[in-house]
Amino acid sequence: MKHVISPLDLSTQELSDILSLAGKILDDPKKYFGCCHGKKLATLFYEPSTRTRLSFEAAMLNLGGSVLGFSSADSSSAAKGESVSDTIRVVSSYADICAMRHPKEGAPYVASIHSSIPVINAGDGGHNHPTQTLTDLFTIKTLKGRLDHLTIGFCGDLKFGRTVHSLINAMVRYPGSRFILISPDELRIPTYLREEVLEAGNIPYQETKALEEVMPELDILYMTRVQKERFFNEEDYIRLKDSFILDALKMQYARSDMLVLHPLPRVNEIATEVDDDPRAVYFKQAELGVYVRMALIMTLLNITPHTQN
Repeated sequence: MKHVISPLDLSTQELSDILSLAGKILDDPKKYFGCCHGKKLATLFYEPSTRTRLSFEAAMLNLGGSVLGFSSADSSSAAKGESVSDTIRVVSSYADICAMRHPKEGAPYVASIHSSIPVINAGDGGHNHPTQTLTDLFTIKTLKGRLDHLTIGFCGDLKFGRTVHSLINAMVRYPGSRFILISPDELRIPTYLREEVLEAGNIPYQETKALEEVMPELDILYMTRVQKERFFNEEDYIRLKDSFILDALKMQYARSDMLVLHPLPRVNEIATEVDDDPRAVYFKQAELGVYVRMALIMTLLNITPHTQN
């Protein structure tokens, strides 16, 4: 049995296999309908979510399985004080696999220790979001054709953005990765990422506050929202929330083949006028997330489509 709590829980070969399977599902989804018949996915979401929860549910339903769970801590026994370890012990007897989102970093890891079914981290605090990382990798590979030798710009909230942290950890394993980190001083990437991942691995990177200046260099621009829920006081949030907004004018500085990704939800960090630009692929990115989660569920449950037997 395998859990996926961090992107690093998957080797580059395992990542490649999952992305390859996701590509096959994308090409012929009907071939995979019903291959999880009789299996149940528990979605334990202690924190609000739209895309991640619904894409997990869509993935399992597309595979012919069923879904049970809750969409907020208030609607679970956590409101009564039940621990994550007790909850997962109970849920393990109801379901075959579990996707958990939790505001506290490390909660899905704690669950995995006490679980008798595979646990997938669907986001824990500002720490990790491995299935979003799989979605990002699948989007880049599908639309760019490769995962190596890319210059990726991360813009916005790089301090609290778990999707940023997860994707950096994944991309440093591919040769030729280069990062441009675009943020205000208050929202720079955490020191541990800078020192223990980028500098320790001799990964080329630069930090800047000028989005327009670096746009011509980018293969990928990964935008993020400034997350109100991650701030300790509202004054800092109000002061920083509009720091970096991508609009049509800034897009003029970008190469014709650059892609704009965003884990969503968007607030105002990408102007709606950018949506019609063919380089804006964040809604396609959300769509592709269903296929990669289908592949991950099948992999963790050791299921092969019956048509390939």
